[in-house]
Amino acid sequence: VVVEGTTDGASADFDGNFTVNTANASGQVKVSFVGYTTKMLDFNGTTNFGTIQLMPSAESLDEVVIIGTGVIDLAADRKTPIAVSTVKASEIQAKAVGNVEFPELMKNTPSVYVSNQSGGFGDSQMFLRGFDQRNTAFLLNGQPINGMEDGKMYWSNWAGLSDIANAVQIQRGLGSSKLAISSVGGTVNIVTKATDLGEGGFVRVMTGNDQYYKGTASYSSGVNENGWGYSIMLDHWQAENKWADGTKGQGQNYFLSVGKIAGDSKFNFLVVGAPQWHGQNYSKRQSVYDEYGIKYNSNWGYLDGEYLTMRRNFYHKPIINLNWDWDISSASSLSSVVYASFGRGGGTGGYGNGAGYIPGGYDSNGQIDWNAVQDYNTTVTDGIGDASSYTGSALRASMNNHLWYGLVTNFEYDTENNLVFNVGADVRFYQGDHFRQLVDLFGLNGFTESLMNNTHVVSSTFEANPWSALTNFASEEERIHYDYSEDINYQGVFGQAEWSDDSFSIFVQGAVSNQSYKREDRTNFDEVKVSDVVSKMGYNVKGGLSYTFADNHKLFGNAGLYSRQPFLDNVFPTYSDYTELSDPEVDNEEVLGFEAGYTLETTRFRLDLNGYLTTWKNRFLDKFTDEDGIGYRTIFTNVAQIHKGLELDMRYKPLQNLTLRAYTTYGDWKYDGATPFQRINTDTNVVVEEGEVDITGTKIGQAPQFSAGLGMKWDVTDRFSIDADANYYDNFYGFVNERAAVLTPGEYQPEKLNTYSLHDLGASYKIPFGGNDSLELRGNVYNLFNDTYVSQQDSYGILYGAGTTWNLSAKYNF
Repeated sequence: VVVEGTTDGASADFDGNFTVNTANASGQVKVSFVGYTTKMLDFNGTTNFGTIQLMPSAESLDEVVIIGTGVIDLAADRKTPIAVSTVKASEIQAKAVGNVEFPELMKNTPSVYVSNQSGGFGDSQMFLRGFDQRNTAFLLNGQPINGMEDGKMYWSNWAGLSDIANAVQIQRGLGSSKLAISSVGGTVNIVTKATDLGEGGFVRVMTGNDQYYKGTASYSSGVNENGWGYSIMLDHWQAENKWADGTKGQGQNYFLSVGKIAGDSKFNFLVVGAPQWHGQNYSKRQSVYDEYGIKYNSNWGYLDGEYLTMRRNFYHKPIINLNWDWDISSASSLSSVVYASFGRGGGTGGYGNGAGYIPGGYDSNGQIDWNAVQDYNTTVTDGIGDASSYTGSALRASMNNHLWYGLVTNFEYDTENNLVFNVGADVRFYQGDHFRQLVDLFGLNGFTESLMNNTHVVSSTFEANPWSALTNFASEEERIHYDYSEDINYQGVFGQAEWSDDSFSIFVQGAVSNQSYKREDRTNFDEVKVSDVVSKMGYNVKGGLSYTFADNHKLFGNAGLYSRQPFLDNVFPTYSDYTELSDPEVDNEEVLGFEAGYTLETTRFRLDLNGYLTTWKNRFLDKFTDEDGIGYRTIFTNVAQIHKGLELDMRYKPLQNLTLRAYTTYGDWKYDGATPFQRINTDTNVVVEEGEVDITGTKIGQAPQFSAGLGMKWDVTDRFSIDADANYYDNFYGFVNERAAVLTPGEYQPEKLNTYSLHDLGASYKIPFGGNDSLELRGNVYNLFNDTYVSQQDSYGILYGAGTTWNLSAKYNF
């Protein structure tokens, strides 16, 4: 509690009482508390303020981060000059646990769009300001988790995050991260639980649509007198479908955290994993939906009366990290995290002759008749299949086994004169093996293979199971179709200086990084072929300032320049020789961003208005199409995009027990300029067409360029609350067909998709039993009115969004 404009102040005692003595006869008193909005109170002479009630801050995260404070780049409340939104643990646990995709907890955030929920458990996609997941940076406790090879996010690998997330902060645009990361659209910081300071736990059971069941148990020991403590969580889930037919799934989540407080140091060791398998559903032409319905999935059927899908994703990716926070002195601290993960698993598909080319391979309902496939295999000579001649039919798995480890460390020095310096390093090492292995031969004796020019019969099969995949996968002589490895090494250093007082905040950040790439191909050569090592330097420079005036108004602006290294898959884009470099050579992509905003925050109301402009040049695009059974790749080597827009976000608390939210976003996202292109026949690897095409003004698709939303939470009583959300999407364009753009330069626009809205409803009821014991009941209904809409379009067709889904849970806290 401080008298404004003076150093006169005091701290409230345990009961909230305080007394301040000042020489000023009148003025204002500023009352602040971590995690709550600041309140200004007028005084004139001796004044008794009575009871002062502070409102929780929607953006503050200080109270949830207890480890890794130096490496978790969170935006400081009311200080950092960036556009930011925060989702806290209470909302995550209420709305995004169970048969809900993790990105959906962010869908009520400006400029966030989530699609593909009907693809299967964990197959959703998230877009931020029109940029896809490959170009949005995702950090888990300060650790980068985008795929090193292609930047992609596979949410099925992170199915347990909803159960252990303390908070998620979405930093749109440049963000506040000090790392040289791919935050073209923004940065998503996921902060998980660490070792809880207090003893307690919970047991939860949940059910949902399509026979979804989930059980969870969690316990924390609390920290003992020697500074030790641990937290543990175990979970199992299963379902007959996500929503679309044939999307059966099952998985487990586990979490173990062990902490130690030792003098000026805090240590935390964490292990988390989410092994899972699920059937997948892909996009299709509208005519197929017209025939079979919008829940139709052509990937599955029955074998001897048992469910079997051609497209099963199975993966297990344990994450291990060790955090160390060291308070060296009152002015300096060191925070570090050492991490490692090893992923095992892949996705299944057909091998040899497909069901569509086998008599009776699909039944009258459009489902695969696996018995017909098995019968067909009895006609194959000697029972030996040959994929090159499409003889015999089997299930294979495309495997992605990798090891990834690294270090992020940050040293902070506070001059205690409003100026803070940070320096640090980010080092990552990645090694991945890619190959195929047989899963089910359907009665065959094997397949003829010629990897490394060694013609032999492969007959070993391996279960598509995330647990067995950890140790039981094909050796080199048991692999089929292809077999190659890749190494990526990354070294980066960064620095930041930030000056702030009660009114101003100014920061400057910079990072330099080196990334090297190498591939090893064991596919079709007399001996192992190893590529040259390719190294690329990258950097980013960004800065911003904010000005707070009249105590509750803030203006901010920022700008930044990124030179981003290409993804490995762009450096080595061909499949006839996995070590062959792109021709022409792929250069760094250049990203320039500007952002400005205004914030108004009072005791009960907060408004954020942001404007942004992002230009992205020298993009490499590699698109695959299938035309009359012939595959083509179209490579564009100098694509430019311009994304600009406005975002308005508001929160209002008219009553202590009622919170209202609203947002609206407008985007203008287009391609710009001319780019060279090559069109390649994928069967012959021959360039069949090349030239240059001007794509200026072509709309960027796959995410709506206008959106709006409303939300409310009403605590009807101390025990009972209800909440509702509505989201509206418009100006939505589909997949950009680069081939059509080439044929109609200056005229082409992608197909405009449907305008639609979705409505969600939830309710909670809490029954206290005394002490820390309580029972929480929660219910959610998503897409309440069962609206029919297209959520995504790609080169193969459209994917309908999920209809009405629901879940119910009971959670006993102790």
